[in-house]
Amino acid sequence: MKKIYTTMAPEPVGPYSQAIKVNGFLYCSGQIAINPDNNVFENKTIEEQTFRVMKNIEAVLEEAGYNFENVVKTTCFLDDMNNFAAFNEIYAKYFTSSPARSCVEAKLPKGAKVEVEVIAYKA
Repeated sequence: MKKIYTTMAPEPVGPYSQAIKVNGFLYCSGQIAINPDNNVFENKTIEEQTFRVMKNIEAVLEEAGYNFENVVKTTCFLDDMNNFAAFNEIYAKYFTSSPARSCVEAKLPKGAKVEVEVIAYKA
């Protein structure tokens, strides 16, 4: 088991890792729209938050030697399902391999509109 850490994604704000790599699998913690350059939450539109979340996920994946094509499962949390179409438009640009997915409405930290966690695999 190996902990993954990069300064290109937000610092964990609790007792957890950005990701854990084990037996070819990469389990990534959920990402919200925190800018790693200044550790400030970007409370903007659903589109802007989703873009920031994707950049954070990309940084963690890259640090571990993975990319979006290696993602096999995502779990997506939206604060309002009325944002589903706008979220999906940006999500689809990154997850072109169409991994398995769950998407639920939830109350999120810092008033975030979106949070996404991923599981990736590489033999």
